[in-house]
Amino acid sequence: MALRELSSLEKFLGLKKPNKYSTQGDRKVPVLQSNSAPSLVGLGTIATHLAQEAKRPDLLGASAEERAVIQQWLEYRVARLDGCAKEDIKTILKDLNAYLEDKVYLAGNHISLADPLMYYGLHHIITDLAVQEKEKYLNVTRWFDHMQHYPGVRHHLPPVVVLRNRVYTSGHH
Repeated sequence: MALRELSSLEKFLGLKKPNKYSTQGDRKVPVLQSNSAPSLVGLGTIATHLAQEAKRPDLLGASAEERAVIQQWLEYRVARLDGCAKEDIKTILKDLNAYLEDKVYLAGNHISLADPLMYYGLHHIITDLAVQEKEKYLNVTRWFDHMQHYPGVRHHLPPVVVLRNRVYTSGHH
């Protein structure tokens, strides 16, 4: 899964020449192969490298605090979201929903590297939610829908219908 995400991230970043990736270990940790430098290991490390390679410092944060928040979300993605147990999903969604209550993006007022990577990690979870569950996590759903419509983010993933249309009776105009 991570290899397809990195390929989508390359496209989002506008990188023309695809990199060579492999995985290692039981958890299938991504590895970026390089002929001229040591291999890079880990989703967050590789994603950060790709953003630098694409000359997109805007995605890495403008201040030390913003950079730390982005790194925190990249670590959260790998440590908490990837391979999480089914019983942990509701806690993760509840925490993320509370965090996104007053935010458009994960690390501030503009998209960062954390947003597409969290979107990729959450896609299969949001896809499996019933409409009522998506409405329960309204802030996550709003952010997720925004990310799937953000130019260049979705790539290999199918679109997800996030909210049902509400039918109002004549007394609720």
